[in-house]
Amino acid sequence: MLPEVRIIGSGRHTPDEDLRELVRQEGDDWDEFASRITFVASSADDGSDLAEAVAVAEKELGDEATRLVYLSVPPSAAGGMVRMLEREGLHERAHLVLEKPFGTDLASAKELDEVLLDVFAPEQLFRIDHFLGKEAVQNILVLRFANGLFEPVWNAAHVAYVQIDVPEAIGIEGRASFMESTGTFRDMISTHLFQLLGFVALEPPTVIDAKGLHEEKAKAFRAIRALDPAKVVFGQYEGYRDEDGVADDSRVETFVALEARIDNWRWKGVPFYLRTGKALAEGRRTITIGFREPPLEVFPCTADGEPNELVLELTDDAKVYVDLRAKKPGPALDIAHARLSLELEQAFPDDTAVEAYERLLLDAMRGDHTLFTSTEEVERLWALCDPVLADPPQVQSYAQGSWGPQAALDLPGDRGWRLR
Repeated sequence: MLPEVRIIGSGRHTPDEDLRELVRQEGDDWDEFASRITFVASSADDGSDLAEAVAVAEKELGDEATRLVYLSVPPSAAGGMVRMLEREGLHERAHLVLEKPFGTDLASAKELDEVLLDVFAPEQLFRIDHFLGKEAVQNILVLRFANGLFEPVWNAAHVAYVQIDVPEAIGIEGRASFMESTGTFRDMISTHLFQLLGFVALEPPTVIDAKGLHEEKAKAFRAIRALDPAKVVFGQYEGYRDEDGVADDSRVETFVALEARIDNWRWKGVPFYLRTGKALAEGRRTITIGFREPPLEVFPCTADGEPNELVLELTDDAKVYVDLRAKKPGPALDIAHARLSLELEQAFPDDTAVEAYERLLLDAMRGDHTLFTSTEEVERLWALCDPVLADPPQVQSYAQGSWGPQAALDLPGDRGWRLR
């Protein structure tokens, strides 16, 4: 799908190993593709070698060449790198992709936005959140808006709760510096999980495009009630402080669970439960829509108290299923749980899913902002998160391989978490 490209990696130091060997892939076309990859060192103070390498690449590609600049740097370094791009003229004809987190709080996010918009036009900016590039996440929109079965019941009259659950089985995997400076709340809640909430909760846009989705997500975020400190749980897995690079008295959270409420006509009274963390029982990405019970029990026996649930597994081989009750075969009117399932790989065997970053980088090249986040969304989410960061809850310990602190397990009440 790529056009003719040249890829220039850059960082403060040249890697010990050739970049092409670091990213080597198997395949007959690799050697030809690898010939397009180079590396030069650069920093916020000096980008001259990078500018020269870009000039050489553009001369090879011709006058129609455009630039895609991808910044995967800490928020504290982003402003300086943007100014370097401006000094070297690399902002011209460029699309700039920014990796999250976008700032560390509302004030720093606004400062970064001022620098960005001083150098780049809004249409040049692409704030990337790779969760939004997942096939399964986009399928949320299709399930809702392309099927008369779901949209009429996608509201508080029929939905009892929503769970957005992204546990990770791995620990920090040598990323102590990042975790100590950022924490899980900034890394996951203010970005990935709230963005998933936006896809679940938004009103139907007039058309599925960048403007429509950004407007409706921003409206949903504006309707989120201020987070109740009593409904936010921070945790830290046992042994985290023994990791290399972690302070002996660290209070950084490796786990967050919270309840959010949306005060609008569609969602008034429906709790949204968000959970994510490191070193948990398993790695999953699951959205669960729990439906209300029928108003009258007409059968003399009920399977049990577990309700109907629509479950979206946000894996690369995306799955959607509905848990419901059905009559067990046999002479008695016995009720049991059954499942309707949709596996995308089986439903579309001749089609290949595109990995999230593949999709988003291709969109950035094409100038399509649909699956990227807007300035308004980013600033509204920081406004929601800032009070929690200013006065965080006490960090509670939890065992590695568990589902987090007991306070988090209790958060959804008697129903509990689907993943448990």
